[in-house]
Amino acid sequence: MKFLKAGLEALDEVTIIALGSNMAGDFPSSEALLEAALARFPGAQLPVLARSGWWRSAAWPDPGEPEYRNGVALVEKTMRPKAVLEALFSIERSFGRTRVAPNAPRTLDLDLIACGRAVIDAPGLIVPHPRAHERLFVMGPLAEIAPGWVHPTLGRSAADLARAATVGRDAAPLVGATTKSRKRRNPGRHG
Repeated sequence: MKFLKAGLEALDEVTIIALGSNMAGDFPSSEALLEAALARFPGAQLPVLARSGWWRSAAWPDPGEPEYRNGVALVEKTMRPKAVLEALFSIERSFGRTRVAPNAPRTLDLDLIACGRAVIDAPGLIVPHPRAHERLFVMGPLAEIAPGWVHPTLGRSAADLARAATVGRDAAPLVGATTKSRKRRNPGRHG
């Protein structure tokens, strides 16, 4: 596949989406819910090019809430950022997500982290995500699949941002989980 062999420059042409869950809803686990959500991406015009394994982290800002499962997907940039955001909200709703309070427990949280090199600050849409670079539960999974991705405004790599993250420092990969289900070679990895 030409895109996946294109190297780091190709990472400028992907959309990065973070996935999270700490309530399994009708699924046996949050991991199963996240797998089901990821399976809906292609039907929403979000073809998955690569994805991380699932990570675990304490709930934030209240670690007394159920533990989170998180991951990141690189998807083909097929839509404008606002359309991507609308598609993500639609997928969230289909999994029972309601937005009652900030940082409340949720069945599914899909965040638009970056859309190519776009920099947007508009009502209802800020790209790149304004806080993702601070969160190990986002930057860790991203560094797993695209360590050389460079933040559009900070100019720092995903690997560097993961090392410097200040929120969710307890985040760690689930040992042996989902790495077997990655279907494609990871863009941005060398060697």
